[in-house]
Amino acid sequence: MDSSRYIGAALIYLIGILGIWQWRKRQTDHAYFFYFIGWSSLNLAGYVIYLSIGYGNYFLAVPLIFLGIFLFSYFQAKSRLINGLLFNLFLISFGGYLVVLMLQASDFILGGLLVLIGIPVFLLLMFGLYALILFLYWNGWVVLRKESHSLANLLTLFLAVFLTLTLVFYMVIIRYLPEPVAMLSFIVPTVLMYLLVVLYNFLTVTVLYQFNRPRYQQDYIIVLGAGLIDGERVTPLLAKRIDKAIAFYKAQRRATMKRSKLIMSGGQGSDEKIPEAIAMKNYALAQGIPEEDILVETNSTTTLENMRFSKEIMDRGSIQPYRAIFASNNYHIFRAGIYARQANLKIDGLGSKTAFYYLPNAFLREFVAILMMNKKRHLVIIGLIAAMFVFFAGILLVAG
Repeated sequence: MDSSRYIGAALIYLIGILGIWQWRKRQTDHAYFFYFIGWSSLNLAGYVIYLSIGYGNYFLAVPLIFLGIFLFSYFQAKSRLINGLLFNLFLISFGGYLVVLMLQASDFILGGLLVLIGIPVFLLLMFGLYALILFLYWNGWVVLRKESHSLANLLTLFLAVFLTLTLVFYMVIIRYLPEPVAMLSFIVPTVLMYLLVVLYNFLTVTVLYQFNRPRYQQDYIIVLGAGLIDGERVTPLLAKRIDKAIAFYKAQRRATMKRSKLIMSGGQGSDEKIPEAIAMKNYALAQGIPEEDILVETNSTTTLENMRFSKEIMDRGSIQPYRAIFASNNYHIFRAGIYARQANLKIDGLGSKTAFYYLPNAFLREFVAILMMNKKRHLVIIGLIAAMFVFFAGILLVAG
């Protein structure tokens, strides 16, 4: 009976994978990963529900409650930082439930899945810090070779050096310090652990945001500006943003015959000969986009202003109410979504691909920006962590 259950589950899964592959390969945007992940999650959920009912185990309600809270928050506003925390609470509770169910049912599929997950987690706990440091040094070296030596492009290298010095300190030097001083030194790793949790939640919600798939019914597509080459030509990074918007523009027109307006949003910097929006418009015209479908916003200097000034253009338009999305690089769209909410725009973003070597620095920059947006909260928590260790160090000092 067990073997027939396993064979049946495997056949259903494989038939679905083949069906998705046949369906999506005929589409312009294949999005294989998105649909494969969705189908895999649906199959796992159905299999777990089947086992839960069969063995009378209804503790599945706990992760389902967390999932329900996450989905409610996510569809209310996808650009909420708390969505990452809620989703991770669901994952933790669901993972714990899978262990309990696997032990109860002695199920081969769940056991194999937990082994596949457990091995990387074990390796991460054992060697993750060393692997991270090596990766950061490698990434810093690659970025130095391919990009300018600006402070923003040196973040991974700085982090690698900091983690190396921290590791050496706690492996070698700390043993020679007086106990109260050693206790105070643990403020640093505890704060790092807190920031790691915040970073993990941020990365989680950023990845979730990548799964956003707007419907082909948009009236406007806002393209967020960036720097220019020689003050008048779009950079490769900015070109990818425009290309992403153009791809959606064309796909929507093929699917529904509905034409959207591209809003090129970007002002003129002190070192630029023309506004970014004009350079972006010229690029789009060269890609065959009709001029009547391109609007320009030339006053913004920040992402928040991109959203606010673009909203003013759309509010003055003849289409009311309107539907809109925005396009930027994949690492930037979550924070841009936050600014969109601040500008009272209920819109989501499309993320263009970014070179892999560039992503670590880019995500670190985004993370620092997110921290600064909520700096009071983080400073309070870091202050409480420091106060706790100062208290313990004081006790050791008095006792000594």
